[in-house]
Amino acid sequence: MILGDIKIELSTIILFVNIILAFAVIFLSRKNPGTTWAWVLVLMFIPILGFILYLFLGQDMRRRKVFSRKEDEDLRKLESRYQKLLTEESYDYRHPAVEKDKDLIHLHLQNADAVFTHNNRIQILKNGREKYPALIKALKAARQHIHMEYYIIRNDEIGREIRDILASKAKDGVEIRLLCDGMGCLYLPKSYLKPIVKAGGEVAVFYPPFLPHINVRVNYRNHRKITVIDGTKAFIGGLNLGDEYTGKSARYGFWRDTHFLIDGSAVDFLQLRFITDWEFAAKTNLPFDEKYFPVKEITGTAGIQIVPSGPDSKWAAIHQGYFKMIVNAERNIYIQTAYFVPDDSLAEALKTAALGGVDVKIMIPGKRDHPFVHWASTSYLSDLLDSGVKAYIYNYDRFMHTKAVMVDGRIASVGSANFDIRSFSYNFEVNAVVYDPYTVSRLEQQFREDMRECIELTRELYDRRSVNVRFRESVSRLISPLL
Repeated sequence: MILGDIKIELSTIILFVNIILAFAVIFLSRKNPGTTWAWVLVLMFIPILGFILYLFLGQDMRRRKVFSRKEDEDLRKLESRYQKLLTEESYDYRHPAVEKDKDLIHLHLQNADAVFTHNNRIQILKNGREKYPALIKALKAARQHIHMEYYIIRNDEIGREIRDILASKAKDGVEIRLLCDGMGCLYLPKSYLKPIVKAGGEVAVFYPPFLPHINVRVNYRNHRKITVIDGTKAFIGGLNLGDEYTGKSARYGFWRDTHFLIDGSAVDFLQLRFITDWEFAAKTNLPFDEKYFPVKEITGTAGIQIVPSGPDSKWAAIHQGYFKMIVNAERNIYIQTAYFVPDDSLAEALKTAALGGVDVKIMIPGKRDHPFVHWASTSYLSDLLDSGVKAYIYNYDRFMHTKAVMVDGRIASVGSANFDIRSFSYNFEVNAVVYDPYTVSRLEQQFREDMRECIELTRELYDRRSVNVRFRESVSRLISPLL
């Protein structure tokens, strides 16, 4: 009887403590209500442990204390650097995009200091087999500096080949700076980086773990993939560094992705983004040196804005850009994303566009790398089907990792950001917003080619899913703000 009383008292204490913790999450958190209630559900179903998870994964204290300072410092640096670039560049404001899409251009200028440049040339790289040869060629041709930042770097054949090139270039006197994310490169051995450092290159880790191989800092990751070479060429997109991105992984098979090689003034703004990220991680300052921002020749006619977004930003710039592109669409919207977890505003915008006669097509991978995200994605897609949105599931024997939004054959946003809440709110991301019918038409053509590798997720097919899958979708949908 005494043991029974003790058990009752213990359970009562746990319940009482859990209620207090739940109220703490509700009243002390400043999150979106959907995210707050998702965490309350976690607390209810996983007492005490749920709050510990919240402390590591959900709370915003680190964001407020760490990144608020980064935002202020970046803005001061960017204002002076942008002003210098603006006075040196001759921007042709007769570019067609300035008149047709001036509201979107203005939005990105205001919410991300994203200056519109018009003299760019873009090479589209649609998988690792196309990106890595182009990257390696550009790295080997470097004469002054190489700046690279990646979320994931693998200690494998591709990873070591690029590492060895960086070390060799450092020995030749080329400035080498490599920025790794503390979570994405959690298991990258120190021995991998030693040849670069020994040769005179520099390495920094973005938001590193407290303890080796243990990183509870799941939020606020640097998900960007940027390479800038001699201030004249830059790579941006969705591909990290590793063999799996060339299709050598038995788990993923062929890896479909999209990356850009850019020449032109847009390179200056990818350089600016790298420098601010480097200075934060390395805790050092790089001078505004002309060698990092050489004068650009007019190499092309593509208009580009480099749009960063992250916890250090006042505005959710990429999210707002996607929203503006969707509501401005007149003919078609094509979306490719590894993770589709939109918030209410984007979901409603897509429904409204489809109901208004816009051809809306969304493509996600069939192969799952994060099961809960996949089930949440199919759940959100099912809500859009009745409005006329068409959904496509990419080949289950391949993996589609592309992050691209294309509108009306005229505008495209390509980069590191998925169409999900994590990309919009928690990760440091960067996209290239392209105003160039030729480039966008090629991206749309690739989308149509990818459709041949897809099955369409119709209402009839979706309704056939098993009870087990329905349950997994329901749970994933409830916790989707946390994914």
